[in-house]
Amino acid sequence: MDIWKYYAITHHKHDICNPMYGYKLDKLLKLLDLKPGSRVLDIGCGKGEVLIRLAEMYGISGIGIDASPYFIKDCRQKKEARVPSADIEFLEMEGASYSNEANELFGLTACIGASFAYGGLANTITALKKMTRPKGLILIGEPYWLQEPDPQYLKQSGLGKEDISTHLGNIESAQKQGLACIYTMVSNKDDWDHYETLQWWSTIDYMESNPDDKDNAELTEKLSKTKYEYLSYGRDTVNWAIYVFKRQ
Repeated sequence: MDIWKYYAITHHKHDICNPMYGYKLDKLLKLLDLKPGSRVLDIGCGKGEVLIRLAEMYGISGIGIDASPYFIKDCRQKKEARVPSADIEFLEMEGASYSNEANELFGLTACIGASFAYGGLANTITALKKMTRPKGLILIGEPYWLQEPDPQYLKQSGLGKEDISTHLGNIESAQKQGLACIYTMVSNKDDWDHYETLQWWSTIDYMESNPDDKDNAELTEKLSKTKYEYLSYGRDTVNWAIYVFKRQ
């Protein structure tokens, strides 16, 4: 089935499309202490919560990029409902395809849970660093291993051990490129359970409301697979953090 349709279904109930409760995200965003009018770029912006919350808190302006037509529609609807006068633009495109033609340097750049857009964490850091002004901030959300992954988990999930680093490894990846890690916000099992199990709920609701959808068989298979992987392995093996880096 179409990947963006799949994510739209499984994340229908989510405002934040990663394993972190909204109150924790707010705590992090309040620490940024941005000035009104600060320019923000969010690559892989999901449903736009980071940009919209920053507009509500600080009156920032900025650009959100996401490849999902479903999520971009959500972004635009949220903007009109919550910050209609904000100077925020949402663009439907692949993150790495965004061309900073004006060579603008942003006060804050972000890529929270979408480093795949650039082919991994190191490339994401390189790309965002080029678009961030000196002393500006870079927010990156990334998973990390809590423990050595079980070979069976890697086989079933299709992950390679090298696809995810450790918490320290994520930080060192940025430090190697001259960034300073000044803060981390780490998820816990409550964050993860909310994120994962809300997908189960959304999927079941969708199939009950759309019993004739030809993709329901695949949805059922994926739901069973992801539920087993999370409960059997992932819950104790992988964690998540949002890292705040400073361009020195």
